[in-house]
Amino acid sequence: MANNVKLLVVDDNPMVLAMLQQALTPLALVTTATDAADALLKAVDDVPDLLVCDYKMPGMDGRQLVEKLRSRPATANFSTVLMASKVDIAERLSPQDAADDYLEKPFFLKDATRRIKRTIDRIALEKMAKTAPKDGVVRGSLSQMNVIDLMQSLEMGRKSCQLSLSNEGDKCEVFFAEGQVKHATYGSLVGDEAVFKVLRWTGGNFQLDFEAKTDKETTQLNTQGLLMEGLRLLDESARDSGTEPEPAAAEAAPPPAPAATVAPPKPTPSRPPSTAGRGRTEEEEDVLLDG
Repeated sequence: MANNVKLLVVDDNPMVLAMLQQALTPLALVTTATDAADALLKAVDDVPDLLVCDYKMPGMDGRQLVEKLRSRPATANFSTVLMASKVDIAERLSPQDAADDYLEKPFFLKDATRRIKRTIDRIALEKMAKTAPKDGVVRGSLSQMNVIDLMQSLEMGRKSCQLSLSNEGDKCEVFFAEGQVKHATYGSLVGDEAVFKVLRWTGGNFQLDFEAKTDKETTQLNTQGLLMEGLRLLDESARDSGTEPEPAAAEAAPPPAPAATVAPPKPTPSRPPSTAGRGRTEEEEDVLLDG
């Protein structure tokens, strides 16, 4: 189900634009533009929460579009994901360009959607916090934003809060400080083990109290480490039992690498390698987008 996050996708390649629109429409309110000039007009008319934009376009490029929008007070507040080649990210773009994330072209559609979803979830959570009731507690359903999405959003937003989870009588409390899990409890379990226990939850409810704090530190891993290790344990358990992993056990997307450390690219084929004579992997069944 799409939430109320307004997303503007800009790319001069019609195929890339159409594929991204189709993949992202279930996640947000999507508007598209075929060039920066068109995007500028649409953004002024209806300011997006998130701009997903190709860097290299004829005329005004993606960075110039971002700069123009941020120079106007009425259109200055939005998040940005820039799509660019590895060379452009390494040599022409930098953290000073104020992009929340970079998508390196060419990319698989499934990977790009997962990365963009992380930013959409963070924005949705921030919107929920702004409209919280008088008690300051944000309430929601895990069917709309599961535990993994919640934790990644709190990490990206560097939030400090208490996350309370409930599902069929079971309860878990997780405390964050600047986006990092510091303390967690689930019944008799404390720390990392308590977090691992609830990562599979896709049903139930959550509450976020941004005023709650704790001085306890019971977790050993940071937020990203907890997610990666927890999902590894879930996959291992599923293999041992001969069952498929839970829906929530999708791969946790790694944080974006610093632009300055990206090495020059190797030649990339325009499509996945031939799979003649062997089974296709999940990545090869995905769509590789470039241009």
